[in-house]
Amino acid sequence: MATYTQLLYHIVFSTKHRQRTLDAPGRPELFRYVWGILKNKECHLYRINGIEDHIHILTHVHPTIAVARLVKDIKVATNAWNKEQRVFPAFESWQDGYGAFTHSLAEKDRLIEYVKNQEEHHRTETFEDELRRLVEAAGLKFDPKFLD
Repeated sequence: MATYTQLLYHIVFSTKHRQRTLDAPGRPELFRYVWGILKNKECHLYRINGIEDHIHILTHVHPTIAVARLVKDIKVATNAWNKEQRVFPAFESWQDGYGAFTHSLAEKDRLIEYVKNQEEHHRTETFEDELRRLVEAAGLKFDPKFLD
């Protein structure tokens, strides 16, 4: 029998201390780099976007990949890439934690639009408020001490 999966994840993580270091001109290059990482791991990227202090990734995760390992690999690789390329000179590192939320395929189009419109969305909602909303919508208890 074949193996069939649809492991749709909305992954969110921030720069260390939410420093606003991901300048707009460099973000497309960062997003292409992350897309390459996902592609090499046989994940399908639906959408990636972000603003100065965090990014959102909507992706299918290959069933052999642990989400924690995937996020770690993305963070380690992009840290090294930025140190070499200096796309974001003020960037120090990523925050230790992350959010990873599963969704049904029926939610994919809505989530693509949500990730696509991050700049507009964050004119009215802070990253902390957004993360609180995402965590609570997943049925989890939000603890602000994990933001640093």
